[in-house]
Amino acid sequence: MTAFDVRPVSSERAHIGMLRDLLTETVASGGSVSFMHPLDPAEAENFWVSALKSAESGERIILGAFDGDKLAGTVSLFFVQAANQPHRAEIGKLMTAVSYRGQGVATLLMQAAETLARQHGRSHLMLDTASEGGAVALYERLGFIRVREVPDFALKPHGGVTGTVYFWKALKPAE
Repeated sequence: MTAFDVRPVSSERAHIGMLRDLLTETVASGGSVSFMHPLDPAEAENFWVSALKSAESGERIILGAFDGDKLAGTVSLFFVQAANQPHRAEIGKLMTAVSYRGQGVATLLMQAAETLARQHGRSHLMLDTASEGGAVALYERLGFIRVREVPDFALKPHGGVTGTVYFWKALKPAE
């Protein structure tokens, strides 16, 4: 099994290109990550440039799982900005490259995101995923609690609609 190096993604040109390609591939393979197929690579790149600026300002952390210099997957940890919710964070944009699926990349990224959330004083995580073709089983296996499904919430990248399942998880304090 490959040993992946999980670390924050930087705004260097090579990382932006890998993130762009991963997002485009994810959408093309049916991943429901807020974009429709076909996704223009320029739109994917603009998304990541903006997201990385948000990371530089401390609003989120974008993690990458690297196999050497290749990006195998990514996840974002969003820090809630509401004054009455400094104890929670949200998970978003969990994606694994097609060639790395089934190798534990998503689990590794989620564990790293949980560790970072604890280190930033967060005690609760929230996330949502498509009910069809999403990562429902992964999140349940990682101890997330299903809150509710909203039917017909989002369009699928190739057409049609899917429900969205909301999850939460209480985190133990950082040790």
